[in-house]
Amino acid sequence: MEEPLETLDWQGNEIDCHNCAHAALLQSGGCQPRRSCVHDRYARRIDRFFNNHHELAKDYISHPYFEVRAVAAKFLDIFHLQRLISDPDETVRSVVALRLPQRKLLTLRSDPDREVRIRVAHRMAPGELGTMMNDSDYFVRTIVARRLPQGMLALMMNDPDSSVRAEVAERIEPGMLTAMADDTDSAVRLVVAKRLPEHQLSGMLHDEDWRIRYEIARRIDASYLRALLRDEDEMVSELARMRLMQSAQEAENATGQTQWRAYGKD
Repeated sequence: MEEPLETLDWQGNEIDCHNCAHAALLQSGGCQPRRSCVHDRYARRIDRFFNNHHELAKDYISHPYFEVRAVAAKFLDIFHLQRLISDPDETVRSVVALRLPQRKLLTLRSDPDREVRIRVAHRMAPGELGTMMNDSDYFVRTIVARRLPQGMLALMMNDPDSSVRAEVAERIEPGMLTAMADDTDSAVRLVVAKRLPEHQLSGMLHDEDWRIRYEIARRIDASYLRALLRDEDEMVSELARMRLMQSAQEAENATGQTQWRAYGKD
């Protein structure tokens, strides 16, 4: 994307390089108007400046323009980075959440901004994620369910959001899946149907969602398939019919082979 030709600061004023604290850098080529300038309101130009002068980032953690603080946060050492944990702007705190050591992330788990908490949930040590299971935002809880130790997932089986419960169903121990087979959302039950052991599928034979009955028809032991031959959905009944025919053919072939072996011994 082409950058604008203007050289304005964050307040809309023309930048005055002659009165800048970094005028010496301009002379040495360390900064350049319309390309690399810490006072420019354009974030890319601020980023280029700090990328070339990491050591100056710490001098701008209290700058009134949030973009300057946010870009500076990318280059700060951990000691100075911690001073921005309570920054008033969520963009700045989001950068902090990406760079803080895991042991320090707990301080941001209750941040008022969901984007910050999303980044925290992505990075926090799995064993610490239990403290975010009841986050007010469904997507934060979805990430928690995706990364939480498997043994703790049962605590999220009844999450109020179906997308979170679906994530739980994808990862929870197989022995706990039957407890989710009656979930009110069909998307969750479909995940359960795909993961349940074959011998436990019979309890879902008459699910109201045809996609789930189709999955059952695809996986369940053939001895249960007659219950689906007259299913209201043609795809389900046809699959049940095809599998029954295949099962009968396999049984016939097995019988024929047994008889042939017995005949060969006579």
